[in-house]
Amino acid sequence: MIQFESPWLLLALPLPWLLRRWLAPAPPPRDAALRVPNLGDFAFEANTLSRARRGWRLLWCVALLAWLALILSAMRPLWLGDPVDLPVSGRDLLLAVDLSGSMDEEDFEIRGRTVNRLTATKWVAGDFIARRIGDRIGLILFGEQAYLQAPLTFDRTTVRTLLDEAVIGLAGKATAIGDAIGLAVKRLREKKSGDRVLILLTDGANTAGAVAPLEAAELAAREGLRIYTIGVGADAMLVRNLFGLRRINPAADLDEDTLRGIAEKTGGKYFRARDTKELEEIYRLLDRLEPAASDPKQFRPQTTLFHWPLLCALLLSGALAWARLRGVTE
Repeated sequence: MIQFESPWLLLALPLPWLLRRWLAPAPPPRDAALRVPNLGDFAFEANTLSRARRGWRLLWCVALLAWLALILSAMRPLWLGDPVDLPVSGRDLLLAVDLSGSMDEEDFEIRGRTVNRLTATKWVAGDFIARRIGDRIGLILFGEQAYLQAPLTFDRTTVRTLLDEAVIGLAGKATAIGDAIGLAVKRLREKKSGDRVLILLTDGANTAGAVAPLEAAELAAREGLRIYTIGVGADAMLVRNLFGLRRINPAADLDEDTLRGIAEKTGGKYFRARDTKELEEIYRLLDRLEPAASDPKQFRPQTTLFHWPLLCALLLSGALAWARLRGVTE
């Protein structure tokens, strides 16, 4: 649809008529008397005068159209496109994913196929990212060191792609949980308004880094950063050796006490994911704890159109000037 930014300028449309009606006309030139030596000359002058009047009417119509086009241009017409939803929650959400060597443990299943912990995390967290409409999502990958793989952005597709491209050992074989939290605090410190959330997923204990996890959690609490921690890994798994099958605990290195302490200090929660189903349920629960925007804002794309009537006004004015120079009214 078309909308005008200054529709009140339509009131100026009768201005030329008002000026012609209320202002005194210019005095005619003194030598404008009509001399008719004989009747034949009078008929010739009459025909000329009739053509001149028709020319004046045409020019008045052209001038009126030029004035109308100029008024339309001054009213600044806009073409409004279809409404586009922009759900914005004001939440900054960082995902911190462990890439240490232990994430290669194959104790998860996806559709009947045994996969390692990182593959299961990509499977579940990817869908979680896709659902976070209205949130700014960022991605931290950590192992021996912590890296900001994706800064906070509304581009969920890119964040999901970067998560899918992550490989075990990319950030080292050890686990620096404290450094990952410290990096999240650093990236979110500049954001003074809105919710700030970190979801940290790991399968081990803090074995590297310059900052202890609980100290980093205290810093996060002071900055208003809420942390949800997820410990992944099965409690029991059968492995085959020379003597047959043996039951082991692949999550023996998981430091649940520290992860629970991190969550409690920052007002978050700790979750335990022993299989893919539990991991999916955790992310669905996070959707309820940290809901995405439910009342989207709308905007309508605008295209300015004022240049088209302005171009018409210029062309019609040029035609009027050309007609005066060619003596149409003579």
